[in-house]
Amino acid sequence: MASDIKKRMIAGAARLLSRRGLQASSFAEILQLTGAPRGSVYHHFPGGKDQLVAAAIQLASDHLASALAHKVGSAEEIVDHFLNLWRSILKRSDCEAGCAILAVTVATDSPALLEEAGTIFRTWRARLSDLLVQGGLSPKRAKQFATTLIAAVEGGVVLSRAERSIEPFDAVARQLRDQLRTMVAKE
Repeated sequence: MASDIKKRMIAGAARLLSRRGLQASSFAEILQLTGAPRGSVYHHFPGGKDQLVAAAIQLASDHLASALAHKVGSAEEIVDHFLNLWRSILKRSDCEAGCAILAVTVATDSPALLEEAGTIFRTWRARLSDLLVQGGLSPKRAKQFATTLIAAVEGGVVLSRAERSIEPFDAVARQLRDQLRTMVAKE
């Protein structure tokens, strides 16, 4: 029971972070969203909000890692899969949800949370790079493109959220696919 409450709080925090950002994700809102008892906050998270936020962004990262865990294919298939993951988040949320890790990165003043976010982004870059190498890119190009892919997708998500339209994300996705096709042709 106690671990269920903790899991609900972490999942609720991840949802709020992806939709409302760090400053707008308070303990009160997390408790209301998850139905967790008020006393559970410091029972499960004695380190306070930063501890809960760290667990929430790790959960968000784990979801992406799970979506990429068994993915194999050409570099084009890997990129399409990654783009489709983010596009589906935007579509399901009517362009209201984004990346919880990005939300924390741009708003935190906590060195520990910033380090956690940096670790997550490095892990994503490494995983995508490995998949792109398996998909046919050279290690150097794969590493560079993995970084570009994440940065461009995050930017596309931000633009789509701001404009409440999938069009900016789709424009970024088209550009990334074109860039990848050019790279693959040179391999």
